[in-house]
Amino acid sequence: MHTADALIADQIRSVLNAAEAGDGTAPIVEAGDPVLRTDTRPFDGQVDDAELEKLAEVMRSTMLAAPGVGLAAPQVGIGLSMFVAEDPGARDPEVAKVRQREPMPLRVVLNAGYERAGADDVAFYEGCLSIPGYQAVVARPREIALTGNDLQGNPIAEEVSGWSARIVAHETDHLSGILFLDKAEMRSLATNESVAKFWHQPSTQKAAAELGFSLPSGLVM
Repeated sequence: MHTADALIADQIRSVLNAAEAGDGTAPIVEAGDPVLRTDTRPFDGQVDDAELEKLAEVMRSTMLAAPGVGLAAPQVGIGLSMFVAEDPGARDPEVAKVRQREPMPLRVVLNAGYERAGADDVAFYEGCLSIPGYQAVVARPREIALTGNDLQGNPIAEEVSGWSARIVAHETDHLSGILFLDKAEMRSLATNESVAKFWHQPSTQKAAAELGFSLPSGLVM
């Protein structure tokens, strides 16, 4: 096995052992750790199917416990191209409409990549489990074309839209060492408490006007 692949196998087993010894979750790596800034390697049989499935379970448990709606392997210290995502959707009908936030069932994606699948960008506040306590507005494509493989190795090629596209793009970016702040409008940066206090509207129009940043193509989102 290639040295880098052997390292990934060791990283996976370390996470699985820690989860088994604890509460079934893994510690989340925070910004500043080099693993979050390193390109991941594709899954290529570094561990067997049972270990891979167990990793997916641990990552999902970690994501839900945080709580979050997505988690990439680098966020638990593994340099592997893999993420999990699951979103219950927005409870507020207006938020669901403005943000196009519909429920997204659990997905586990290996070797993910994405491209823009439409001309429109939309901009909303985002956070990240690896940058706790802060959010910022990020403009992303409304629709993306996702590619990759599922846990069984079957190819994935689908268009994802709305808030689900944002989650998938955010997690796929992690696999290339990109954090959401790299793409954020930094004038929008706020603590979670400030977002809840000042910018809890469905759109980001008020935040843009009062914090002094532009929204893509004049959109009010």
